Amino acid sequence: MTADNPLSDRLDDDDYPAYTMGRAAAMLGTTPAFLRALGEARLITPLRSEGGHRRYSRYQLRIAARARELVDRGTPIDAACRIVILEDQLEEAQRLNAEYRRRAGHEAPNGSVSGAVPGSG
Repeated sequence: MTADNPLSDRLDDDDYPAYTMGRAAAMLGTTPAFLRALGEARLITPLRSEGGHRRYSRYQLRIAARARELVDRGTPIDAACRIVILEDQLEEAQRLNAEYRRRAGHEAPNGSVSGAVPGSG
């Protein structure tokens, strides 16, 4: 362990590729073939270990779990992947919109920061 990359930082990182394909499949209750299919559909792209083995992050497992829910309800895998991608894009757009609105709420119509006392700056 180096001081630059302590274990606790990696454990808290949703993007850290901590799970092998077998472990990821077991956690999702699916097969490695399902995970490979998600990769082929470009829904998730696992990182590779030095030995070339796929490694998945918690974020990727959440995405894969959502795809599995849709597939289990009868949605074809390609369509499930597209739905999950669109849901993820919508969530990001909504997050950005909320951030822009928050920032805009702190500015007065003339461009000054709201709550500022005129003539105090």
